[in-house]
Amino acid sequence: MAYELYYWDGIQGRGEFVRLALEEAGIKYIDVAREPGRGMGTGAMLELMKSRSEPHIPFAPPFLRDGDLIVSHVANILFYLGPKLGLVPADDKLRHVANGLQLTITDLVAEVHDTHHPIATSLYYEDQKDVAKARTKAFICERIPKFLGYFEQVLHQNPEGSRHIIGKALSYVDLSLFQVIEGLRYAFPKAMKAHDSNYPGLNALHDAVSARPNIATYLGSKRRLAFNEDGIFRHYPELDLTP
Repeated sequence: MAYELYYWDGIQGRGEFVRLALEEAGIKYIDVAREPGRGMGTGAMLELMKSRSEPHIPFAPPFLRDGDLIVSHVANILFYLGPKLGLVPADDKLRHVANGLQLTITDLVAEVHDTHHPIATSLYYEDQKDVAKARTKAFICERIPKFLGYFEQVLHQNPEGSRHIIGKALSYVDLSLFQVIEGLRYAFPKAMKAHDSNYPGLNALHDAVSARPNIATYLGSKRRLAFNEDGIFRHYPELDLTP
């Protein structure tokens, strides 16, 4: 049975971190909200979240169905999929290190979201633009260096070599870091250009991931949705500044 990925249609969002792992592994999966011809679509996702028959309903997407098991939250999904897809070191200790790195990416993604929605997700960006400008300035000047500097350090201190963030082979954390760099470059091109020379290891990792055959095929396909201003990584020119 194919994995079923539940996430909103029309955006990459948090679901993209799971898609990249499935695409790299060449595993067949169903992107449920994008399958209206199957009588599924977004309605099926919302129905499942409100189900009174499912014993473990998820709070929010993304979540993954594997048979009768539903796994929610990006880091938890990747922790579950990693050994099955060969995208995490076999050593149990390193599996937990990988999970910790992914959870740190989760924190970073949440801060990216808060640059354009610093007050409430129920408000439009236009309703909180002034606060967003202040929040984004701090994010660009303080938090991007904090997070990317950390991952750059971890990359260079990997005892197996600096081609990968953990272990000696590609992991789901590498794929997620690729997505982070892609997203930040889309949302804050001027800021990321100014930061660029500080993170040669992460830039090399990004380029290596994008050149992998399955990832390159995916990036050139219709399955890879474009970044847009409904997702997490949004480009508002008034928020992009040179640190």
